[in-house]
Amino acid sequence: MRKIIAVAAAAAALPFAVPAFAQDTTTGSGTMATTTADTSGTMTTTAAQEETPRSPDGSKAFGIEPYFGVLGGWERFDRQPNAGIPIPPNKYRLDGALVQGVAGVNVPLGPVFVGVEGNVAKGVSGDIDWEYGAAGRFGLRAGDSGLIYGKVGYQWVNFDKIANTNRDYHAMTYGVGVEVGPKDIGLGGITGRSGLRLRLEMNTFSDAKSFRPMAGVIAHF
Repeated sequence: MRKIIAVAAAAAALPFAVPAFAQDTTTGSGTMATTTADTSGTMTTTAAQEETPRSPDGSKAFGIEPYFGVLGGWERFDRQPNAGIPIPPNKYRLDGALVQGVAGVNVPLGPVFVGVEGNVAKGVSGDIDWEYGAAGRFGLRAGDSGLIYGKVGYQWVNFDKIANTNRDYHAMTYGVGVEVGPKDIGLGGITGRSGLRLRLEMNTFSDAKSFRPMAGVIAHF
């Protein structure tokens, strides 16, 4: 009699147990599906980021990169006819120390770049009062976001001694230079990806009628 009652009780409970088991199975499958979807989405995003071209410092290989900087240097003009600049007597050469501010935009194009830059320089000693101008730049990207480039532009110069101080003499300007990223000069652990570069540059006025070495720091962002 007891066995019959136990079997009857088990048979009565079976309809309630089957839906509960099915619900647990469905819930587990849904959780697994959600987890799989989340993982797939993360993997897809990561893969897309890895496929995006990058420069050595992790920035995008293509885009627009504004920058500004401060440089210091010195310029000497030759004793030759040069954009109307008077030739001083007694073998004297016009020259002077400069502090220069620059601002511009680079357009990275994979392993190369093009850009445009404006500059204003103030003479701090010697014969030069002011200089200002603009130039296009083009070159290669190298190292930790470093650059090797050439530049062509137009420059104005005003003197405060010897030459006519009321006139701005102007001519084409040409130059070459290099910008070095932090890792290339052993500062990767200090600056990280701070966007700082050391620039070394050589420029000339007119048809190689002056000699102007400059050095300074460029900040890009």
